[in-house]
Amino acid sequence: MPTRRPTIIDVAQRAGVSKSLVSMALRGDPGVSPARREAVLRAADQLGYRPNRAASLLAGTRSDTVGVVVDDLRNPWYLPLLAGIRGALVPHGLRLTLTDAAMNRHLGADPLDDAVSLRVDGLIMAAEALDHRAVPEGLPVVVAGTRAQRPEGAAVVAADEGAGIRLALDHLWGLGHREVAHLTGPGGSATARREAAEAAAAERPDVRLTMEGEDATTEEAGYAATLRALRDRPGVTAILAANDVMAMGALAAARELGLRVPEDLSVMGHDASPLAASPLLRLTTVDPRNDDVGRAAAELLLRMIRGGAEGSPVETTLLRPGLIARRSTGAAPTRRRDAAG
Repeated sequence: MPTRRPTIIDVAQRAGVSKSLVSMALRGDPGVSPARREAVLRAADQLGYRPNRAASLLAGTRSDTVGVVVDDLRNPWYLPLLAGIRGALVPHGLRLTLTDAAMNRHLGADPLDDAVSLRVDGLIMAAEALDHRAVPEGLPVVVAGTRAQRPEGAAVVAADEGAGIRLALDHLWGLGHREVAHLTGPGGSATARREAAEAAAAERPDVRLTMEGEDATTEEAGYAATLRALRDRPGVTAILAANDVMAMGALAAARELGLRVPEDLSVMGHDASPLAASPLLRLTTVDPRNDDVGRAAAELLLRMIRGGAEGSPVETTLLRPGLIARRSTGAAPTRRRDAAG
């Protein structure tokens, strides 16, 4: 059974004051004494109470600020996404406040609490493993990207992961690759891509798709997974990584084993990050149109804010991805590698 959300009446009873005084204290009314304000804030914190943002919006107390929560800014996936969000907000005079969930994780800080404390008018969530109970009732929320979970009532804007994976596999199969190792890991997007790859491979009896992955989608995880795949499956001629960062690890592993890319091994990423376009890498990658995802998420959130949080339709928008072919993929080699590479 889900836990009932605490109400302003619960706070009033806990603090021993009236409902109207709770409202005054929470909005910083100077007419509330410091002692009573402290009692209200303490009661709200103990109960985990979050003010109803819908009521605040109707009262005209907007902050003209949109909050964005990300997992870890070290992931280049976020760069085009944030550019798209900013491009949609700037013409409307809105500010963007950014919260990095990884930044204060060692302190046990809740990134949603940090964002909500800034009295944002709406929230774009581009992170996993958040405590959705921290989202105030009535706050407009859009989830950007494919996530394992989403808050109740939140809209979603993401790339069509299934379409992206099919583009990638069709590209590799068209080059003659029949044994492909897919590097995967945790998280909503990696899971969706893995499931889509399995479904696509099941339709092709002439191909063999194997999975390698750990508990991360980092460069280090991609490096380790590639070493295992190439050691255990000498027939593998192509690596399809869950993201460009893992693909960088795959390239490092190939170099360590003395394999030429793409003559001996093709390597493909996902996300079309700025790293993939580097002249040093020239990585073939699926383009999930992250800038368009960010722009569409921000535009949808603006409509939700202007239309009022209550009664807004829950939408799911999937954008069709593209493919950027570069020099990291080529025709499948005709000679089988030995187990040592």
